[in-house]
Amino acid sequence: MAKYEAMVIVNPNLNEEQKKEISAHVSDVIVKNQGEVVNLTVWSERRKLAYPMKKFQEGIYYLLNFTADPASIIKLKQAYKLNENIIRMLILRNG
Repeated sequence: MAKYEAMVIVNPNLNEEQKKEISAHVSDVIVKNQGEVVNLTVWSERRKLAYPMKKFQEGIYYLLNFTADPASIIKLKQAYKLNENIIRMLILRNG
């Protein structure tokens, strides 16, 4: 299993319950694909985006460290793209 770091930008207009749901969703997708979440933190609450994305000027940034099989990364990206509250995400391999 390889180590990965992900930055997920989420809709800034979510209420507290929706924020908890989205962080649970981000973690659950990794666990369902035989991965393990090492750390999930809110990196920035309502940070201004460099340019508009999906008609949003701001976003909530989640920083995520996890381990997963390299073959499952494609499945993770597909699952995150299906969630309408995720504006953008980037997954990088560590190590």
